[in-house]
Amino acid sequence: MRYEEVIARLESLADPAAVEGMARYGITANKVYGVSIPNLRLLAKEIGKDHELAGRLWQDDARETRILACMVDPPRMVDEEQAERWVADFDSWEVCDQCCANLLEGTPFAYAKAAAWSERPEEFVKRAGFVLMARLAVSDKREPDERFAAFLPLILREATDKRNFVKKAVNWALRQIGKRDRNLNRLALATAREMQSLASPAARWIAADAIRELQSEYVQQRLAGK
Repeated sequence: MRYEEVIARLESLADPAAVEGMARYGITANKVYGVSIPNLRLLAKEIGKDHELAGRLWQDDARETRILACMVDPPRMVDEEQAERWVADFDSWEVCDQCCANLLEGTPFAYAKAAAWSERPEEFVKRAGFVLMARLAVSDKREPDERFAAFLPLILREATDKRNFVKKAVNWALRQIGKRDRNLNRLALATAREMQSLASPAARWIAADAIRELQSEYVQQRLAGK
C-alpha cells in the first residue's frame, strides 16, 4: 500500500469526537485523526511489513501515522540509530508504549536500550526504558532470571522520579518482573520494601502498589502452580 493510500484510509476513518476524548487521557500529537487502536491494527495487517513505508509514516508526525509505523516496521530492519531517532520523537505515553510493544521489544538491542534509556532525563525516553522492561518480562519466556534481576537496581534508582508517566512505568516494570516467577517475585518484593524507606512520595506509591499486587493471593497461587 502506498503512503498516499494510507493517509486516505486514515482520513476516511477519522473521528473528530474521539480526538477530544483521547486528549483527556494524555493522547496528543501535532495531528490526531481519532482512529482507534483496533482499527489501526486492522489497517496494519492489511499493509503488511514495510520498512520504507514505516519511515515515511513516522516522518508525518501524526499520532496514527507513528503508531502505524511501529506496527508495520519489521524489527529485524531497525538499527540502533533509528531507535534513538524515534525514541527522541516520543511526545505521548501512547506512542511510546505502542512503539515499545509493536517494534522495539523485538529488536536485538531491546535489553540494552531498556537499561540505557532508564537513566535518560527526557520523560518519554525514560518511560520507554521501563516499558521495555515490563514488556520483556511478559513476552520473553526464554531469558533467565538474571536478565530481569539486573533491572531491579535501575528500578530502585529511578523510583523517586515523580513525573506521572515515569512513575507509572517504573511501577509497571517492577510488577511485571515480580510476576514472572517465584524467585523474581521475592527479589521484586525486596526491592519494593527498600523503596519504602526512601523519602519520596513517588517511591512509596510505587512500592505500596507493587507490594499489594505481588503479595496478592491470586499472584502467589499462580506462581506456586508454575
